[in-house]
Amino acid sequence: MGHRVINILLALLPLVAGIPAWGQGSGAGNTFGGTVKMDKTVHDFGDILVTDGPVTATFTATNIGDKPLVIYSVVSSCGCTDVEWTRSPLKPGEKGTIKATYKNDEGGYPFDKNLTVYFSEPKQPVILRLRGESHKKKLSLGELYPVRFGNLAFKSVDIKGGNLSQGQQRSGEVMVANLGTKPLTVKFSNVSEGLSVKLSENPIPAGGTSKMVYTVTADRQHWGKNYYYATPLVDGKVYKAVVRPSAEASKEEAGTEALVSDPNPELGAGKSKIGIYTVTKEDFSSYTKEQRDAAPVPMAAESTFSFGKVKVGTKVKGSYEIANQGKSVFKVYKVDSESSKVSVMPFGDVAPGSKGKLEVTLDTSTFPKGECLVILTLTTNSPSRPIMNLFLTGWID
Repeated sequence: MGHRVINILLALLPLVAGIPAWGQGSGAGNTFGGTVKMDKTVHDFGDILVTDGPVTATFTATNIGDKPLVIYSVVSSCGCTDVEWTRSPLKPGEKGTIKATYKNDEGGYPFDKNLTVYFSEPKQPVILRLRGESHKKKLSLGELYPVRFGNLAFKSVDIKGGNLSQGQQRSGEVMVANLGTKPLTVKFSNVSEGLSVKLSENPIPAGGTSKMVYTVTADRQHWGKNYYYATPLVDGKVYKAVVRPSAEASKEEAGTEALVSDPNPELGAGKSKIGIYTVTKEDFSSYTKEQRDAAPVPMAAESTFSFGKVKVGTKVKGSYEIANQGKSVFKVYKVDSESSKVSVMPFGDVAPGSKGKLEVTLDTSTFPKGECLVILTLTTNSPSRPIMNLFLTGWID
């Protein structure tokens, strides 16, 4: 079982390793550390065909600092993307480019790939995203947008908003469609605090599409993973979602079949909401070297707790010892789990040179038999580890 767990964790590294890096910028126009400004941080290819072959996106970085800026390296999250970038130093005010080509040779499925960009400044990497949906054959509008509220249709109502730092805003967009034969007008009610949402074209023409643009504003009451909701009003009426089977099966990352992740019960068939989720962490971008040197540094003795083999229905108790090797108090703002069957005991502050214990309980009563992997995500006050991932694994018999 040990080798199997290692393989699963390796498969998940692209999903969890990039979280501490800076995400999609801020409401200040995708600026990072006062030294670089990106023209965009997400390129959405939309719906493409496998027969289209490789597709290319170009990101532009502008040096807004007062000294030369170097793009040291750009690392792709998978071998399916080739990257080229400006190698020469950029003088203040100069622009450089990062050109990414998605090979589009893995069959028809949705894709969302990360590019991790390392600059001479800021010291923290910047995350760029390539996303879209590749199809083996041309599909109808109804097949492309399988979730319907009346004639208003979405590809998904569980929308990934990306990473967000305190004091910032996170904007994004998704396409929606009008499957009807007449224009329709869309408004949104019961919008969560901190969320704004609107359509670029409203009314949406018959048989046409529009961009739904959303903005999430961080606040210190929300840490880690949080959902923000809105209810579509289609020509003034609330509909419950109808979900048709997907025309194409999604490709799953190898090894992730053991990963425990509950669907959001607020979303999906029979529900009237859309949901946008972000992962909110502390903003350390203005920290000086002295502040970073004086910050807490958490280190887990073991990042994985294995409960071995248990019977279905067993309540498993696990613990993780976390030492603070820094110079100030370590705090955990929030612990997230993708499984609602995990409960977490309160975790107290850890003084410098001391240790704390994070204790969790997993109720296996509704789990399928076989290998089990639960990811715990800790949002912390440590600039070196603003996000920590711990793993709970075992076999259910």
